[in-house]
Amino acid sequence: MRDKTIDYILRATWMSISKMYNEQAAVKGSTMATGFALISIDPIEGTPSTALGPKMGMEATSLSRTLKTMEEKGLISRRKNPEDGRSVLIHLTDFGKEMRDFSKSVVKSFDTVVKENIEPEKLNTFLEVAYQINDLVGQKNIFKQEAIADK
Repeated sequence: MRDKTIDYILRATWMSISKMYNEQAAVKGSTMATGFALISIDPIEGTPSTALGPKMGMEATSLSRTLKTMEEKGLISRRKNPEDGRSVLIHLTDFGKEMRDFSKSVVKSFDTVVKENIEPEKLNTFLEVAYQINDLVGQKNIFKQEAIADK
């Protein structure tokens, strides 16, 4: 993969991780998206439905489908926000909390194995670079630089 572009390596790596997470989630009849949503919901206070999309980087329509499925499976309940009657809080059911714990254990296992197999210096460099790439993309500077270079 040494001659591949950076985005190709990031995408291929994420696809491998995503496949691994989906395989683990399937053991419990779930999906990676559901597991990620479970981890993103505050297990005590609940989470406003409007805050979940941005927190997870999910579009509203995809999130809506995921939440509907989660509700049908008995993982979550929706309750009016007592502080704002117009919004809805997503709360985990007991089953949702159990599945949240499973999802967290899968993520922590992955983290542990990576940390056990990659030297700390290399991992720190990777994290620094990943954060910098994310910042570059978030600042929308990638194609501004290209436009400047084309002048």
